[in-house]
Amino acid sequence: MKTLTNFFDQLVRKYLPDAFLFAIILTLVVFVLGMVVMGHSPVDMVQYWGEGFWELLSFSMQMSLVVVTGYVLANTPTVKKGLYKISSLAKTPGQAILLVTFVSIIACLINYGFGLIVGALLAVHVAKRVPTADYRVLIAGAYSAFLVWHGGFSGSIPLTIATPGHFLEKTIGVIPVTETLFSSYNIFIVVVLLVTLPLLNWYIMKTRDPIKDYDAHIFQAASMEPETAEEPVAKTDMYPADKLENSRIISLIIGLLGLAYIVYHFVTKGFDLNINIVNFIMFFLGILLHRTPRRFLDSVADGVKNAGGIIIQFPFYAGIMGMMTASGLSAALSTWFVHISNETTLPLLTFISAGIVNVFVPSGGGQWAVQGPIMIPAALQIGADTAKTAMAIAWGDAWTNMIQPFWALPLLAIAGLKIRDIMGFCVIALFYSFIPIAIAMLFL
Repeated sequence: MKTLTNFFDQLVRKYLPDAFLFAIILTLVVFVLGMVVMGHSPVDMVQYWGEGFWELLSFSMQMSLVVVTGYVLANTPTVKKGLYKISSLAKTPGQAILLVTFVSIIACLINYGFGLIVGALLAVHVAKRVPTADYRVLIAGAYSAFLVWHGGFSGSIPLTIATPGHFLEKTIGVIPVTETLFSSYNIFIVVVLLVTLPLLNWYIMKTRDPIKDYDAHIFQAASMEPETAEEPVAKTDMYPADKLENSRIISLIIGLLGLAYIVYHFVTKGFDLNINIVNFIMFFLGILLHRTPRRFLDSVADGVKNAGGIIIQFPFYAGIMGMMTASGLSAALSTWFVHISNETTLPLLTFISAGIVNVFVPSGGGQWAVQGPIMIPAALQIGADTAKTAMAIAWGDAWTNMIQPFWALPLLAIAGLKIRDIMGFCVIALFYSFIPIAIAMLFL
């Protein structure tokens, strides 16, 4: 394991470019493939790229707010104290990676955005608690938990096909979550990864040299002690505007208004923990727990610095998705896998094809729109399980996130690392997770 881990870590650190350059390289690769494989002209590919470039603007804003609101909430005295207490459970590097991975998996099963933020924040606090633990492995362990998100409560594909009116309803009807999220094969994958992924990361941590690999300047080693009290702001000689900015009443009123909507949301819609409501919760909890608008705004100003990678890179991925879809590349790849499948192997081969497509179309909803209309009719035609085929796309989408920087950007922004710092360890998780997922797709 030490030899394998060191090999992939050194390989990635030497040859994997920055996440922004990775997106540019993918852009050029898809551009060339569209011309060579699909026969489109350069003008066509430029058109597809440009027309898709801004298709992820709303999603980019959502993910930017995940980073900013997560940072703001994490820097409140209350949350710092909570993370400090949880991190105190770890005394050794082994305990540190077990704690971070397990808690991150649980959080990702609840909601993927929530899981990314919780994992990153907990890893930073645990690293301060156990400075001999390899910080890069801790962050990689937190991100490896993202493997399970599409088998959890925020999985976009199983939730989509369980909702009346989805675009394939006339083909497969409405498939309840009892046949997808709560199926035996999905539960098997989730449970196996929940139990064994922390152990895998523990084994990786065990192979690391704590003296050689620990880099104290990677994160700001601020005091581990949580803030116990806030310094009162002197109100003498304040102008009316200053008093408003430092008013606890203003924050309390708007914060309670936000909490009222959160309660209304869950009462009327049930356990609908989508990315918007997660951001909404973190947003208004941040306002309440910072207590004054000025403290909240100061924290926001610091947090915005971490969102630059998302703002600048997501449009490139939207352009890649535009080229993949409009050129027919993603459809051609999916169709090829259908042609070599039968009733038994279709779910497994669908999973593999979805993993490949996910490298270029790293969005669960976008991938379903591309592959669903191809894989589901094929499943009906050869008599394969349609619900399982849909979940195969979902798990393929989650699987290759381990080698795709798209979803790691919010976590890396909080951790203060680059994609090459963690990807070598995530490759191990990619290879390992193939085993339980493949078993489930073939035999359960």
